[in-house]
Amino acid sequence: MAMPGEEDLQPPSGTAMSVATTAMGALIGLGGIAWGADLYRMVGWNFLAEQFLAVVLGLAMGIIFLIKPLISSSGPTRASAPWYDWILSLVSVALGVYLSWHYPRMLGEFFNSPMDVVVSCTLLFVLVVEGLRRASGWALVIVVLVFFAYALAGHKVGGALQTREVDLSGLLVYLGLDSSGLFGLVLLIGVTVVIPFVFFGQLLASSGGANFFNDISIGLMGRFRGGAAKISILASSLFGSINGIVVSNILATGVVTIPMMKRSGFKPEQAAAVEATASNGGQMMPPVMGAVAFLMADFLQISYAEVAIAALVPSVLYYIALFIQADLEAAKGNILRVPAKDIPKMLQVLAKGWLFMLPFAVLIYALFWQNREPENAAIFASLAVMLIGFAFGYGADRLSLKELWQCVVRTGVSSADIIMISAAAGFIMGILQITGLGFALTLYLVELGQGNVFLLLLISGALCIVLGMGMPTLGVYVLLAVLFVPAFVEVGVSPMAAHMFILYLGMMSFVTPPVAIAAFFAANLAGADPMRTGWISMRFSWTAYIVPFIFVFSPSLLLQSTSWVETTYSITMAIIGVWFVSAGMVGYGLRLMSGWLRTASVTAGALLLLPLGMAGWVVYANVLGALLAVAVTAVGLADRRKDIARVSAASASGQAT
Repeated sequence: MAMPGEEDLQPPSGTAMSVATTAMGALIGLGGIAWGADLYRMVGWNFLAEQFLAVVLGLAMGIIFLIKPLISSSGPTRASAPWYDWILSLVSVALGVYLSWHYPRMLGEFFNSPMDVVVSCTLLFVLVVEGLRRASGWALVIVVLVFFAYALAGHKVGGALQTREVDLSGLLVYLGLDSSGLFGLVLLIGVTVVIPFVFFGQLLASSGGANFFNDISIGLMGRFRGGAAKISILASSLFGSINGIVVSNILATGVVTIPMMKRSGFKPEQAAAVEATASNGGQMMPPVMGAVAFLMADFLQISYAEVAIAALVPSVLYYIALFIQADLEAAKGNILRVPAKDIPKMLQVLAKGWLFMLPFAVLIYALFWQNREPENAAIFASLAVMLIGFAFGYGADRLSLKELWQCVVRTGVSSADIIMISAAAGFIMGILQITGLGFALTLYLVELGQGNVFLLLLISGALCIVLGMGMPTLGVYVLLAVLFVPAFVEVGVSPMAAHMFILYLGMMSFVTPPVAIAAFFAANLAGADPMRTGWISMRFSWTAYIVPFIFVFSPSLLLQSTSWVETTYSITMAIIGVWFVSAGMVGYGLRLMSGWLRTASVTAGALLLLPLGMAGWVVYANVLGALLAVAVTAVGLADRRKDIARVSAASASGQAT
């Protein structure tokens, strides 16, 4: 199943479908870039944001209906579209233009709902749902339809989940025109923020930036044991922090790192799991993260910089755990460093590509110091990449005018999926708003959790993972944010922790069987068993299942505490705890571990991970965990000395013989 921007959607060149797709993709890309650069206002074009979104949505549906077949196929992108898909594509574009042109009038006639408004909104709903099905599969479509059906019948449901009565035409018009529905915050973020950042990523890849990240990762990590896996982790975290799209991250880095890991001795499932897990973490890795981070900032009414700062420690813990497990797996399997001939010289890599660090400096400066809007910061960073790409490039990769145009087109085409998902999320938010279901669900969840924060987190955490299976991160985040966050806040959880909680657990659907999209995609590249890869990916990314529960009770892990002592203590205990749990799960610490030592190591790490804010007795649990960790380390050192002594004795005996 494809996720937004996670496959090459461009059909074969020279066909009518290619010409149409290129034109629509270019219009989306140029439109989003112009919005990010604030060009419309500069030239005196004044229009409502909803009018702009209507045109972009129509173009995105036009692309989807041409490229995605009525019946999904796992084969290559089709070279031509049947007549009915051409009609759907043309109707979609025409409807988008019509809604844009007449939107001010339609909005004024909202409560009267004349025939053209009802027909337009009905047709829009049908086209968006079908486009969504083709773009992301049935999972999100089913969720939208269930909510839609409940909106019409919810007033007949007794008890806490009863909603206000809404008629069919009124519901369709509300979803199609109101700013709380389709053309609301989610679609606005999906178009105006995501497109400039996708453009930034496209420019970076075309200018050689992705190759620079790969080379610098190989140069830094290739000389250590299991270096190939560590290269994958570093490269994926670097590229994923900019890209924020899981499968395209796997494509950008995995095609190099997965074969390298297999050659060095990692099993295919291990290689695929490392790449899938590392790429999945890019969604929560500052400075850019994914589209969800920008939406979260708007939900919380705070700056993006505050969201990125809060995500820093949990994302670092995630990659530390992955790095530790890769290192210990390499030690356990006696997997050595990357061959010296395959390791580029760092000075040469930096000499050729150090300029690619400047766009990130521009991006971070614009976001964190100048407090610019994210889309505006992305445009500045893109300009920096263009200057570097045209003037210098990296190795044989250099930006040209033709490639720049292709970047614009690919930006628009690859954004089509995420625009459809954003539209669906707008439907869900609109339904919750017009029916009052959001408020009813909050009360129901609080009652279900009986006011117990931990019980509510357990219930919601399980639902986060289940609801997230088969759904893209943006869609599942919006769904969970409107369903669960109000309930969390009601029982005393801070809004930042509540939003981070659902983001982390929701995104784990990408590596959680039975629908582990990232793991399955990486397994395909590695020639590995998909389901086994999924289970190994779960083990590698275990921190993302546990840490969200910790930072709910320990704001210091989100850098929200005012006490630097508490923050330092919490982070230190978390890092040590992560090491011991990871060692126990792999079965290797200072040497191979016996069953009871693995259990003791996991127990010690778990006790150290318990947050102080959870209960008064936690400090004693931390002390007990520290003592147990010391004992595990002492036993490991003793066993290691015995191993060294045995090897020395055997060597001496062999020499004497």
